[in-house]
Amino acid sequence: MNEASDRAIVALPLFPLRTVLFPGGLLPLKVFEQRYIDMTKACLRDGRPFGVCLITRGDEVARGDATLPEIATVGTLARIVNVDTPQLGIFHVATLGGHRFRVDHHAADAQGAMIARVTMLDDEPSHPLAESHAPLARILKVIASRLGSGNFPSEVHYEDATWVGHRLAELLPLPLSIKQSMLEVNDANIRLAALAQFLERQGLLHAV
Repeated sequence: MNEASDRAIVALPLFPLRTVLFPGGLLPLKVFEQRYIDMTKACLRDGRPFGVCLITRGDEVARGDATLPEIATVGTLARIVNVDTPQLGIFHVATLGGHRFRVDHHAADAQGAMIARVTMLDDEPSHPLAESHAPLARILKVIASRLGSGNFPSEVHYEDATWVGHRLAELLPLPLSIKQSMLEVNDANIRLAALAQFLERQGLLHAV
């Protein structure tokens, strides 16, 4: 995806949510609105992802006036890895976060679902986890053990600074605006330093 023409995606379906999806993260969704059921079916049929963007103003569930929520301009691709239909009209969808993207333009389709023209963002430069940030990996391992294998990525990379930062940013009880900034920053060490400050203030950085 080095060429601009290769990085542009036309008509990416978007799922605006009150959450931030990070690359490599797991996101379970309960889909019950018809417009998003249709979107899910289309993505399954075509084997393509949809985009997840944080709602900055508005609601997840449509109101009568069909006003679109305001969204963050940086989101993450979500690839469907499993679907269950426990009852008619409800999908339980398991997704895995992929590449980040920037929303260039968005609008509603005929069903009222959000669709966007986006540009894929370059992958964050990879760095090994610095020794100074080893306590963050230890905290993450404790969190992972408490969550259980079904709620944490099966492929782990505790030696990778970006991966550790992404997992902590999605799991720690941070304000959504901070989580979004953690997604948008393109430097693993800056992200880890901010997370270390948060954990230090909570008295947790050296508790493990």
